[in-house]
Amino acid sequence: QVQLVESGGDSVQPGGSLRLSCAVSGYSARTYSMAWFRQAPGKEREGVIALDSVGGKQYAAAVKGRFTISQDGTTGTLYLQMNRLKPEDTAMYYCAATKRGILSLRASSFNYWGQGTQVTVSS
Repeated sequence: QVQLVESGGDSVQPGGSLRLSCAVSGYSARTYSMAWFRQAPGKEREGVIALDSVGGKQYAAAVKGRFTISQDGTTGTLYLQMNRLKPEDTAMYYCAATKRGILSLRASSFNYWGQGTQVTVSS
């Protein structure tokens, strides 16, 4: 059974940094495509960064240059490093996975989802 569990969400001031983690189990994460999404209140879920099984990456324009994605080669844990955070980054952040060999920021492309972790950026 595929399971994704996010952690690391917190409240930070603008300009600060956070690192989110997504622990994976039930499959070989290195063979899956994965991504981080976020959803703010009253808004649709949007893709933030995607990582495919061969190391390809795709960034949303709003986070390029500030956020990076990485994956532990041993445990498969997915990370989202967020720097220079802005109030508009406030959202629930989710990790997602799919067996399909794709690079996508579309929520409909992913089969498996975590429960989310809250990030709040406020002074």
